[in-house]
Amino acid sequence: MTHTQGESEWITTSDGRRLHAMVLPGPGDAPTVVFEAGAAASRSSWAKVQPGVARHARAIVYDRSGLGRSAADPNGRTLPRMADDLNTVLDHFGPGPFVLVGHSAGGPIVRLAAATRPKRIAGLVLVDPTDEAAEVLFGRGFRTIERIMINSGAVLARFGLLKAVFGMLLRDGPDDVRRDLEREGFHPGVVRTQREQARTFLDELSTWRGNSPDLGAIPVTVISGALSGGMTAATRAAAIASHTRRAATSPSGRHVIARKSGHYLPVTEPHVIIDEITAVLPASG
Repeated sequence: MTHTQGESEWITTSDGRRLHAMVLPGPGDAPTVVFEAGAAASRSSWAKVQPGVARHARAIVYDRSGLGRSAADPNGRTLPRMADDLNTVLDHFGPGPFVLVGHSAGGPIVRLAAATRPKRIAGLVLVDPTDEAAEVLFGRGFRTIERIMINSGAVLARFGLLKAVFGMLLRDGPDDVRRDLEREGFHPGVVRTQREQARTFLDELSTWRGNSPDLGAIPVTVISGALSGGMTAATRAAAIASHTRRAATSPSGRHVIARKSGHYLPVTEPHVIIDEITAVLPASG
C-alpha cells in the first residue's frame, strides 16, 4: 500500500461521470465501511479515521462529484442525486453489508442512501451531522451566514488564500494526504460545487421535517461536538438537541458527545469516530 488512504478505484455513474474512491482492505468478513464527507470536503477529510477503521474492516472513501478527483456534475447537486451517487459507489463495492459514516452535510446523504436500500445497510454513524430537527438551519440568519461564507470562500479561492483559512485541515496529517489537499481542496471549483449543493440543500432538507427518510431498524450512532467551534452557542445547542432526537429514532440509537471537539471531529478527535464505528461492526458482522 503506497498511500495512506489506499488504492484508487474509479466508478462510472449511469450518466457517465467518473467518481474517485480509495480503498483500504480490512481483515475478515466485517461489513464494509464507506465514508461520506461534509459539504465542501473530499475523501482527504477522513485521513485520520479511515486507517484506524481499516484495522477492523474494509474502509472506503470517495469524492463526491466536483470535489477531490471526481468529475463535476452538470445536472446539479440535489440530495437525491448525491444519495444516488453514493448508492452507485455501494453497488460497485457490493453486495454489502455496509456501515455508512457521514460528517456534517454528509449525514443526510447517507441517511437517504440507506433508506433507499436499507437491507444492505448494517449501521450508520453520523458525525456532527446537519439534521432537519435543528430549526435554526431554516431561519434567515443561518442562510445569510451560509451565503456570506460561500461568497467569501470564492474570493479567497480566487486569490489562493483559502488554504490559509483552513490550515487546520492540513495540520498533523500524513504527507501524502496534505499534498492531495493542497492540490485538490482549495481551488475555485470546490467553492462552485459547494455553492451548487447549497442552492437546494436546505430547502430539500426542510421537507424532511414532516417526512424524513425511513431507516427502519438500522442502528444509528450520532456523535456531537461539544464545543462551538465557530458556531454560536445557540446553534451548537440546537445541533446537539437535534442529534439527541435523531439517535432516539433508532431502536438501537446511540448519542455520543465528543468533549474536545467542535464541528471538525474527523480532524480533532478521530479516535472517537473510530471507536464508534468499530462498536457497530461486531454486532453487524
